[in-house]
Amino acid sequence: MKIAFVGKGGSGKTTLSSLFIRHLAAVGAPVIAIDADINQHLGAALGLDEAVAAGLPAMGDRLALIKDYLRGTNPRIGSAESMIKTTPPGEGSRLLRVREDNPVYDACARPVELDGGPVRLMVTGPFTDADLGVACYHSKTGAVELCLNHLVDGPDEYVVVDMTAGSDSFASGMFTRFDITFLVAEPTRKGVSVYRQYKDYARDFGVELKVVGNKVQGQDDLDFLRAEVGDDLLVTVGHSDWVRAMEKGRPPRFDQLEDVNRRALETLRTTADATYERRDWERYTRQMVHFHLKNAQSWANERHGVDLAAQVDPDFVLSEGVVEPA
Repeated sequence: MKIAFVGKGGSGKTTLSSLFIRHLAAVGAPVIAIDADINQHLGAALGLDEAVAAGLPAMGDRLALIKDYLRGTNPRIGSAESMIKTTPPGEGSRLLRVREDNPVYDACARPVELDGGPVRLMVTGPFTDADLGVACYHSKTGAVELCLNHLVDGPDEYVVVDMTAGSDSFASGMFTRFDITFLVAEPTRKGVSVYRQYKDYARDFGVELKVVGNKVQGQDDLDFLRAEVGDDLLVTVGHSDWVRAMEKGRPPRFDQLEDVNRRALETLRTTADATYERRDWERYTRQMVHFHLKNAQSWANERHGVDLAAQVDPDFVLSEGVVEPA
């Protein structure tokens, strides 16, 4: 399952995504965790020392390696340099699978030991001084989108992505790369404003969207969220002494998380699992191609001097049964 956590800055999306990742690890599920927010906090939320988290290999800095590996022997892609963030796979492309070892994971993923076992953590990397004034954050998150385009996952495997804050992810096609999106919202007008934007933008693309109410302190907060988001409200989370200890750098064992919050995380997992039966690989591939053609026409053809629409393999559908080159 590919799962996104979104929300406005300060909503608690990184905290909730880290708790969900810990929950999955605790039940023994294989997990790839990806920090796709330029404000890189997921590593620390998973218990890494700040210095260790800051030293994680940035996917954006290894884009050439990622492209070269994923290109494989795809005859429609003239060179790795001509691949862009939306380039779809085709016959001959190499794909990524959750449980395997490959050069992309070797270069970009690092194991994080949690109570239930290790998870693989990958990060886009933060803005650097060299980026200021000359680059947008999509130059970093493009590596994530390219990997998601080439990633095949099964029903008992999880890819959890902590997305950039707000509705900025709609500036690319990455918002369509998930089986379900959990939007973390506080019970305030600002808290639900991102929900309304996401709901409007995602409607035409069949994005599965559920709201996780965070920092809910009583019936009035719950009533407010129900009135604002209706049936999209899946579950709510209130104060957590466990989270407070984690934020101080002293997390107890995960099995000491409050029962009510543990049940909330289990609800997230069962809801995500249920979406797998509705997965439509043809639509997933079609949306991938849609955004690639849009990017090619708007900027990439001019930049690369070729028509990148030619990278699309019209007979290819990404699925678990795809056979890759040796």
